[in-house]
Amino acid sequence: MRLRNKPWAKDFIKEHHQIVEADPKSWKGKWSERFGNDNPIFVEVGSGKGRFVNEMARLYPKVNVIGIELYESVIVTGVEQAVEEPKPNLIFLQQNVNELQDFFAADELDRLYINFTDPWPKNRHAKRRLTHEGFLEKYEEVLKENAEIHFKTDNQGLFEYSLESMTHYGCSLQNVSLDLHNSGKKDNIMTEYEEKFSKKGMRIYRLEAKLHKKSIRWGSNGIRKVSRQ
Repeated sequence: MRLRNKPWAKDFIKEHHQIVEADPKSWKGKWSERFGNDNPIFVEVGSGKGRFVNEMARLYPKVNVIGIELYESVIVTGVEQAVEEPKPNLIFLQQNVNELQDFFAADELDRLYINFTDPWPKNRHAKRRLTHEGFLEKYEEVLKENAEIHFKTDNQGLFEYSLESMTHYGCSLQNVSLDLHNSGKKDNIMTEYEEKFSKKGMRIYRLEAKLHKKSIRWGSNGIRKVSRQ
């Protein structure tokens, strides 16, 4: 993704600190307090220009929505939308998803969305894919037992990789679609990329993965053993 420089973005984001939380580490384990309610918390990693999270927060006012995006020139578009149409159940974090465990406590989140992430097609970059085992471990820690990961992409290779990665990790897959827009699904919220790709006639792939917590114990030889609960 080619980033367009927006020199005003930093000041705009800082001005709207009620929408973009500048110190997410201070709210680790206390996001319900930050929102002022005990509603479920849904997070989108790599929220881009924020269309998805803005629409999610609008349609589901009894769900707390957090969008995580690293680049200020990208996230600012979603913040602009939130300023134009305020949503008390929406917060942005201008942060790196690699630090997810620094912002959320164990079992704090109810659902996680991954939409149209960079496919990182070269094998040597596999660890950067947001459905790689390393990221699934991060998600598992902050998600509640049997919480779901919803994943969408236009990239067939990434989708096939994700099916294998999530299955190998022990996730239960459901509602797998190889052509989402012809599947009859009624409640789909489109992202900017999704609209762009679908207009070109490209297939959209989607799945829901249910995470099952691992039970960790230590053997007599000091080797960590992991099994599914």
